[in-house]
Amino acid sequence: MTPIDRRRALRAAAGAAAAGALATSCADGGRAPAAPPPARPAATASAGAAARPAGQPPAAPAPRRHPGQPAQISHGPTGRDRVALTFHGAGDPATARAVLAEAERAGARITVLAVGSWLDEYPEMARRILDGGHDLGNHTMNHVSVNELPEADAFAEITGCADRLRRLTGSIGTWFRPSRTRTATPLVVRLAGRAGYPHVLSYDLDSLDATSPGAAAVTRTVAGQIHRGSVVSLHFGYADTVAALPALLDDLHRRGLRAVTTTELLS
Repeated sequence: MTPIDRRRALRAAAGAAAAGALATSCADGGRAPAAPPPARPAATASAGAAARPAGQPPAAPAPRRHPGQPAQISHGPTGRDRVALTFHGAGDPATARAVLAEAERAGARITVLAVGSWLDEYPEMARRILDGGHDLGNHTMNHVSVNELPEADAFAEITGCADRLRRLTGSIGTWFRPSRTRTATPLVVRLAGRAGYPHVLSYDLDSLDATSPGAAAVTRTVAGQIHRGSVVSLHFGYADTVAALPALLDDLHRRGLRAVTTTELLS
């Protein structure tokens, strides 16, 4: 082939490639441009969507700082008719789904602090919680007495669950709650901050549902102590909790209290 023939062949191949690119644009539903568009900046409004595989849901909300709130939060503002029902996430997933369904039936949104080992066993529950409009957070990896652990082990408990949440949802979750304690030690608060959680979530009302006192007793305990801004401790995995929830939510409705996520409570 002569040099002239070679140049002609290269020009023909380039023309065919350009035609193929225009045909692809048309197949994607857009009108083919008359000329190749100029290069666009790397950061565009659709950059995140383009980087995400097709069909994959967006990342879950991440932790954020709530100005004016302490590092360890036990209740929300008392000036609004809102409360937060928070659930320790572990146990039979059928019971967990029943709690979620009952909350959604009543128009309530809850906060679930999931145990990492539970997420390993039932990974689908992470997306089920988020799809219902609820908060999802971290309740350590193995639900041990985190306050009593050496620093390295306590940090591993926090980050182990955070890693599971990130893998399943794209986020480490909105909240961290220490396991087997109502409040975290200063060390655990500091470790949670290092892991990415600006606040540790405690509570001001313990429903005592984990003692299995009966559904009526759970309802009485919560109804007798709840007030505007309350953060209530409840649990997945207990039949009494599921049985108590309809009457509890009805009581909140009668009193004009709205069950919202902890993020909403503090926003």
